[in-house]
Amino acid sequence: MASPYAGGVQPPSPAGAVQQQQQNHSLAFRVMRLSRPSLQPDLAALLRFDPRDVFLPEDALTGSDPSAAAKFLHGLLHPADSATAVPGDFTFRDRFLLRDPADALALPGLLVLPQSFGAIYLGETFCSYISINNSSSFEARDVVIKAEIQTERQRILLLDTSKSPVESIRSGGRYDFIVEHDVKELGAHTLVCTALYNDGDGERKYLPQFFKFSVSNPLSVRTKVRTIKDITYLEACIENHTKSNLYMDQVDFEPAQQWSATRLEADEHPSTVKSAIGYCDIEPKPTASKDVNLRAVKVPPIIYVERAFMVNLCLTNQTDKTVGPFEVFLAPSMSGEDRAVLVNGPQKLILPLVEAFESIKFDLSMVTTQLGVQKISGITMYAVQEKKYYEPLPDIEIFVDAE
Repeated sequence: MASPYAGGVQPPSPAGAVQQQQQNHSLAFRVMRLSRPSLQPDLAALLRFDPRDVFLPEDALTGSDPSAAAKFLHGLLHPADSATAVPGDFTFRDRFLLRDPADALALPGLLVLPQSFGAIYLGETFCSYISINNSSSFEARDVVIKAEIQTERQRILLLDTSKSPVESIRSGGRYDFIVEHDVKELGAHTLVCTALYNDGDGERKYLPQFFKFSVSNPLSVRTKVRTIKDITYLEACIENHTKSNLYMDQVDFEPAQQWSATRLEADEHPSTVKSAIGYCDIEPKPTASKDVNLRAVKVPPIIYVERAFMVNLCLTNQTDKTVGPFEVFLAPSMSGEDRAVLVNGPQKLILPLVEAFESIKFDLSMVTTQLGVQKISGITMYAVQEKKYYEPLPDIEIFVDAE
């Protein structure tokens, strides 16, 4: 069901160390990236559909009672009130014959999971299926599992079962879960999976595993600037580096304060480019898997040092159900340094329930302690009922002036 992580590269280590680690640990992580499935027709594989492919539990054929699978199939194929039951011969020779319209559901009609890791681009949602397997002959108990994404700038916790550990993972069993992460940084990323558990001897053991992948930029922007007399002409060209179509919501060009801009030719593709005369903002279409979205709506154009100012934020529920309540707070800096922009007043802001596809706007009072160009960073949201931390709001650059 879960395959080894095709794109993950674990840190190199001596062969003896790897073998020793496998011998010492009962558990092991297996990771598979979840992405869009595909249809893979194969005319040479027109076989009859075996009910065991769908109706039987996955461990029915390898369980302690193999006869249970045979009894289940016999009852399925030979119902007591049916005189026209389908024969129970499912050899490969017999599966070429279609005796029932349902037999037309052959292998080419099934969705196929991705067979390779593929590329990850900025703005995508990385979704991963993680399975922790017990390959030993002993039961692992009180298993605390953590999964997090590490980048050069921050560390994001995706799963933590410290408050409710997995009671046990039997011999030959496994524990599965799915994690998601909205990719907002380029470069190297590391998916860190750790397990703390009691083995068969009652010894408390710690298992870390690392899976690395790289994030690329899906777009690049090339610009040309020409000046004729007192008019400057800017041409921007966006290149798609992915193997699929990209759909953008909008294209915005915001000139600097001393400039005014007139659009000469409409273009359906958004872009991002920074220059001395302004910048274009690329806004990819959000993924459907993101349930809520927190964004900054308005920041004062003039901010003075050590004087409180309000940041207007908007929380949007992108699901068809009510979500919340939420807590909004300023997360501590990962580097341990003091932030130049702090929350003014209560350190946590409580937000009420948000109805389906609705939005609420609220203000967060903040204050700066340093002059010059600063960043508002670390604004984080926490779902109280789901006990889920969302990714921090992207950094907002501000200019702080003296009074």
